[in-house]
Amino acid sequence: MKKIFYALFFFLLIFANANSQGIVKEKQIIKSAILNKEVHYTIYLPSDYYTNERNYPVTYLLHGYGDADDGWVQFGEINRLADAAIKEGKMPPMIIVTPDGFKSFYLNAADGSMSYEDFFIKELIPHIERTYHVKAEKKFRGIAGLSMGGYGSLLYALKYPNMFVAAAPLSAAVWTNEDYENMQERMYNTFFGSTIGKNLKGKERFTPTWNSNSIFSIIAQKKTDELTSVKYWIDCGDDDFLTIGNAQLHIDLTNKKVPHEFRMRDGEHNWTYWRTGVIDALSFIGDNFRQK
Repeated sequence: MKKIFYALFFFLLIFANANSQGIVKEKQIIKSAILNKEVHYTIYLPSDYYTNERNYPVTYLLHGYGDADDGWVQFGEINRLADAAIKEGKMPPMIIVTPDGFKSFYLNAADGSMSYEDFFIKELIPHIERTYHVKAEKKFRGIAGLSMGGYGSLLYALKYPNMFVAAAPLSAAVWTNEDYENMQERMYNTFFGSTIGKNLKGKERFTPTWNSNSIFSIIAQKKTDELTSVKYWIDCGDDDFLTIGNAQLHIDLTNKKVPHEFRMRDGEHNWTYWRTGVIDALSFIGDNFRQK
């Protein structure tokens, strides 16, 4: 009798643990007419997604340069971290979408080779909201990302403030104009050759495409009222090569009197840093999903 009791207890324990785990679907496909190809995305669904009829808020979580849609699951362990945070009440249940951003920097390339921004806004978001139980409103839509994805999350929040309630860039790939102008040619061509223009040097790099997609230029051109419609969480390691750009971002938002959260923790540009910071970022977004 005792053996039966213990067997039943362990079965219920396993069932309860399985029931509290979110569902991860990797390498889902959207056929993009804008990009003229199939694009993968990975999606995290809360554990109770299939057992109720509610709609969920959604956060788009963007990967870094050279990674893919499954990076946040494989290296960032976002499903494990989100499960624990939701269970502990640190963040509300939400859908998390991690699309493949290729090496696009999430913008429309100057040569027309990849209009990723158009794809994201015009195809990906509508696809997610048609396919899944999503609350399709600004107040329930957030965006975050690391490095290149941190830049992408800032870019979209600044360009489309009517679409996102909060943005949480981690180690955002933002450079001051001075650092961008003086960037080593190899680094420039690696990051921006296919999006801004190859082999540009010095002030040649300040093309119309760059000026319309520079985070600092956008902030400078916008009024404070426009900037405050999105809530910002900015986090970058003190030993990160992007520290200066992120600190300048904090300064520029402060000078514009834009309320935001700024964190500079001990750490570098690596997954250890992002794994230890992503839940704080998602919790910040989640707090903005909650109605006051």
